[in-house]
Amino acid sequence: MSQEVIKLVEQPYVKQEVPQFEIGDTVDVHTKILEGNKERIQIFSGTVIARNGTGVGQMFTVRRIVAGEGVERKFPLHSPRIDKVEVKRSGVVRRAKLYFLRDRVGKAVRLRERRRNTESAAASKSAKE
Repeated sequence: MSQEVIKLVEQPYVKQEVPQFEIGDTVDVHTKILEGNKERIQIFSGTVIARNGTGVGQMFTVRRIVAGEGVERKFPLHSPRIDKVEVKRSGVVRRAKLYFLRDRVGKAVRLRERRRNTESAAASKSAKE
């Protein structure tokens, strides 16, 4: 009963078009930044290392390396400050949380890329024929 009440209260704040991305994907998060009375979009690029929570409280963590130092940032998925999330590349992972990437440096941080064969397979078949 209480879960249904919580869902009814949260309903107006949940985004209808939730961006589709997974753990291990390299994403660009477009965030709205207020500077005085001006608003601009700032992009945070990195690898999604975690997703947690449900409903309005759902969060995701993005990690990147800046000047040799690891920087992580947690974003609320349904926040009005998040303009959009662009997936740059998809990574092949076998875990729900990629916290082990915190200890790695250089090439060891890279993940294998997941190949999307829906478009490429159709293009290669039409090219062969």
